[in-house]
Amino acid sequence: MAKVAGRKKRIIGTTVALVAIGGGAAFAYWTAAGTGSATTNADTSKNFTITSKITGEPLSPGGPIQTVEYTVTNPGTGVQKLSNVVVTIADDNNSAWTPTSGCSAADFQIVSPTFTPVEIAPNGGTTTGTVTLQMINRDTNQDGCKNASVPLYFSAS
Repeated sequence: MAKVAGRKKRIIGTTVALVAIGGGAAFAYWTAAGTGSATTNADTSKNFTITSKITGEPLSPGGPIQTVEYTVTNPGTGVQKLSNVVVTIADDNNSAWTPTSGCSAADFQIVSPTFTPVEIAPNGGTTTGTVTLQMINRDTNQDGCKNASVPLYFSAS
């Protein structure tokens, strides 16, 4: 038993000595500073794409109203704001439509509801809207518009 007690005293004494030495130890280090930078590129806006679908009976003076439903798609990689959509009777390059003598864009009326700006989600996000199209009943002969294909031009901004 005396051996065990002596051994415990040596372990305790050694532990106390190590703690005392470690407690007063000094650590050395260098101080430093640094800087860094990086750059990245932001994408640019992408032009909206617009598709449409027309429903209703063929147009005639004062006759049926056709409904034109359009879909605006954002092909860009970021959210894009759609502020307005304008639909006019014009060729696909937005030039004046002149089909035949005796018929013009003035023989037709497009009614667009009030447009509320909207943000369109990226990567194919869409929004839809509608306009109506009707042939105006004028007090002149409108035979020039018979069988006319009336082009609609969509402009989204």
